[in-house]
Amino acid sequence: MRVKFAYAVTFAAAVAMATACGKKSDGEAGTGASAASSVAAPVAAASASASTPASEAVTVVKIGHVAPLTGLQAHLGKDNENGARLALEEISAQGLTIDGHPIKLELDAQDDAADPRTGTEAAQKLVDDHVVAVIGHMNSGVSIPASKIYRDANVAQISPSTTNPDYTKQGFKTTFRVVATDALQGPVLADYAMKTLHAKKVVIVDDTSAYGRGLADEFSKTAQAGGLKVLSREATSEKVRDYKAILTKIKRSQPDVVMYGGMDVTGGPFIKEAAAAGIKARILAGDGVCTDKIAELAGDAVQNLVCSEAGLALSKMDKGADFSQKFEARFHTPVQIYAPFTYDAMYVIVDAMKRANSIEAPKVLAAIASTDYNGLTGHIAFDDKGDLKAGTITLYDFKDKKKNVLDVVKQ
Repeated sequence: MRVKFAYAVTFAAAVAMATACGKKSDGEAGTGASAASSVAAPVAAASASASTPASEAVTVVKIGHVAPLTGLQAHLGKDNENGARLALEEISAQGLTIDGHPIKLELDAQDDAADPRTGTEAAQKLVDDHVVAVIGHMNSGVSIPASKIYRDANVAQISPSTTNPDYTKQGFKTTFRVVATDALQGPVLADYAMKTLHAKKVVIVDDTSAYGRGLADEFSKTAQAGGLKVLSREATSEKVRDYKAILTKIKRSQPDVVMYGGMDVTGGPFIKEAAAAGIKARILAGDGVCTDKIAELAGDAVQNLVCSEAGLALSKMDKGADFSQKFEARFHTPVQIYAPFTYDAMYVIVDAMKRANSIEAPKVLAAIASTDYNGLTGHIAFDDKGDLKAGTITLYDFKDKKKNVLDVVKQ
């Protein structure tokens, strides 16, 4: 096999190197060192069976993962990373061979801090590390600028949670996602407001991020087309925690519903403060808010929230309970939201490697485009833009501070 990256090491050498370099702890973010120099002894051992000759080379192949591992959204970023790591560990335990040669997979985990500048630097780091493909980024506002780095390097990028339609509207052949877009999520929320809540008036609030603003825009289009009167459009910030001025205005206008576009770290306080201000309107929000942590952040006021996820609920996945059990046993924490989608993204990349019979990034990219894979989250196939051919939105409310599935809407 012609190996593009000079990352082949013998099993014996890998053990020797790992002994010299020390063991890296589970779940630690990648350092960006070369694959050959960062092989850990326990993992190297897992990639070689008793029947593998000591002299047979084991080729190390890096798969990138990037998400916020520090900052206010670190709980979501780590959830994503853990999903990818669980899949990689399962594949490694089963053994992977490409073109007749044993392959050792390594997760090159980078932190983008949910920041566009840091995200592009992390993307360039992954390209420089010669990853075969990338899982990430988590946030639309980071995925979109970072996607240009992967496009220029001809490296596939599969986002598990980027929902802004602009991500794949750029026309890049390297951008893919395994979730539905806000072009579906926004209308589903608006339809719920009009058809189920029978709302006539709405105030729309967003955090001015690419995600929050994009979701609010899609909601607004459907709401206005359906006759739902938008009383006002308010803007806040991802850093704001005091919503008194906005909430005073909302209370005065007396909407039937309030739509909030943003993440749980800001959405939780917004929902809590709205209840404290005496606002009776139901609050609608998207997947950024719809996490297990939102009940902690919003307190008792979470019962006033209806939120959506851009994918099938874990409880509705055929093997969701099994995945949840494995995930908690491995990482000692429950699934937050998109770990099942990073898990599937890892399997999609490895499936593409097998079909391409190659570890070269351009060949793996070409195979990803023709993916036809039945995963944990459902059937995965991409259209010519890299979007899922059949997206799903799940709506939730909260009972006793626990997420409760209201409806599942398929594209």
